[in-house]
Amino acid sequence: QEEIQEVKDEGNLEMLFNSLDKIVEEAKNQEEPAWRPRGIPEEDVRSAMVPYLLKHRSHLRKVLKEKEEENGKVAESVLAGRDRIAELQRLIQARKHAWQ
Repeated sequence: QEEIQEVKDEGNLEMLFNSLDKIVEEAKNQEEPAWRPRGIPEEDVRSAMVPYLLKHRSHLRKVLKEKEEENGKVAESVLAGRDRIAELQRLIQARKHAWQ
């Protein structure tokens, strides 16, 4: 008995057992089984990371699409500006010739 009590005191087992009891009580209310690793690190990480990466990829695709649309509008604006500049240059040349 004394040796058992010494081991309990040394390892602070009383607190650890109480903590374990608390975890077991909390788990009783859980409907889904707890996640357990399969023992293959690549698969364990994949199961946790794939949903996050898919969500992130979806977000990046959305941002890319928005940027491509924005770039398309800017490109149209630049082309319109170039056309306006060319038209103004023609008008300047025409007025220059008319003035001479």
